[in-house]
This record gives sequence, structure tokens and C-alpha cells, in this order.
Amino acid sequence: MGRVTIDVVEVSAQIVAAIPRGNIRVPREEFAALWRAAEAFHDERVRDRVGDWYGAGVVMTCRWLARTTVRPPDGRPYLAFSPVTERDALAIEELIQAELLAAEKMALRRPIPARVLNRPGWLDAVIAALNWAWLGRGEPPVPFEHRTVSAG
Repeated sequence: MGRVTIDVVEVSAQIVAAIPRGNIRVPREEFAALWRAAEAFHDERVRDRVGDWYGAGVVMTCRWLARTTVRPPDGRPYLAFSPVTERDALAIEELIQAELLAAEKMALRRPIPARVLNRPGWLDAVIAALNWAWLGRGEPPVPFEHRTVSAG
């Protein structure tokens, strides 16, 4: 399994607040908690030099859904691109649905594309993240701690 490195993104309250309402169909706070957990876990795996294509798939999907700007330490900032089709277009509802369909279609292809074989767990992560965040179905793609704030 090859090394996986993706640039670090801080999941700030400002970024979370700017996520278009139609891009996620789970509570915004839950999406943010999952995204933060995925970023932290993936960063830890990279520091430990452990390949983590599953974590990378979740992180890439969350960044795209949130329309995040990625700021590499040694390069120009860029808009997060869609994980499967690699579009550099902003995530909008029609493109999110198209991305899920492209991911599901890729999962059915035979022979299995080299891009999928060389990234173990990546495509499963993208599909799981889109199913959970976009369709609001299934289990979260990674475990996360979500604290609810009680009134009173």
C-alpha cells in the first residue's frame, strides 16, 4: 500500500458555517464533528507513515462537500476537487448526485480500475461519506464524538 499524503485543512467554525445547506443532509454539527475526526485520524496515520486511503477518501469527500480551499504549506491555495471525477467545480446538488453515481459506477467496473486497486478502501470511503452526508443514510464513514448542547 502506497503512502497517502494530503494537505492539512483546519475545520473552522467559519468554514462549517459556510457549507451550503443543500450540500449535506445530516446536521451541520455532526458533519463538522465527523470531518474533524477524519482529518485528525488521517493526519495521525500520515505522521505514523501508515497508508490510509480510506481516511483520505472521507477527508477528500468532506472537503469537497464543504467547498473548502486547501492551503498547502509550499504552494498555491486551491479549491478542493471532487474525489472521483476530480472536478474542480464547486460542489452543488447536481454535481454531488453525479459524483455519487460516478463512484457507484466505478465500484461496479470490471476489471477493477487500477486507480481503485492502488488506493485500498478509498472508493468505499467516498461512497460511504456521500451516502451518509449527502443522502443521510447509512452509518457515518468514521467514528466521531458528537456532543449535544442541552438547553437550560
